[in-house]
Amino acid sequence: MKKFIKFLFASDKTFAKGLCFQKLFFFFIIGCVFGCIWEETLEFFVQYTSTGTFHFVTRRGLIYGELSPVYGFGGALIIYLLKRRERTWYKNFLYGALIGGAFEYFASFLQEILTGAVSWDYSHEFMNINGRTTIPFMLVWGLLALVFVYIIYPYISSLIEKIPYNLGMIIFYVLFVLIAIDIFISVGAVARQVLRRYGYHPFSPLGDFFDHFYPDERIAQVYNNAVLK
Repeated sequence: MKKFIKFLFASDKTFAKGLCFQKLFFFFIIGCVFGCIWEETLEFFVQYTSTGTFHFVTRRGLIYGELSPVYGFGGALIIYLLKRRERTWYKNFLYGALIGGAFEYFASFLQEILTGAVSWDYSHEFMNINGRTTIPFMLVWGLLALVFVYIIYPYISSLIEKIPYNLGMIIFYVLFVLIAIDIFISVGAVARQVLRRYGYHPFSPLGDFFDHFYPDERIAQVYNNAVLK
């Protein structure tokens, strides 16, 4: 055990130095967690102000964990594209708004094409774009981009680089494998739900696995905000 602990702190190399994949992955995780918390908190207050009752609704994007990949991928993409070169703050705001809005639109479109359902519909919102995003929400993406680029990224980046190299690589690989499994299960379970909807029976043990452990009731409980189109 002592040798293993010594190994964790032995290397003098800098972990996740610069704008590398490991660092972007950590920001992806941060975006997933805080995006999910933000969505659920917002939904909680909307429900309370409109009905006067406390009603908690999950807004996670994966079956396991309070994670919203839309925010995770969106945040990591914004950081990667905006930190590659120096720009004025208003250009970062504009690019952040366009990137965030385009990604939200694409994610909604892809979900509807692949699953026949949507997790958000802004058709009745002000200045919406095909119900998949809105101009005001794009402005929020722009503001979030400024906060990420100028406040959150420098601070969190320095904290990440202070993690001992060997320890950081172990944490990275463990989280990467867990998230990859979570994404695989989530995508597979939803895919089987779509196939069941059209009357297709499982044609492999994997299909039987998804049907047994992730029936429609389980999927509806996790994605209770998804609406069939």
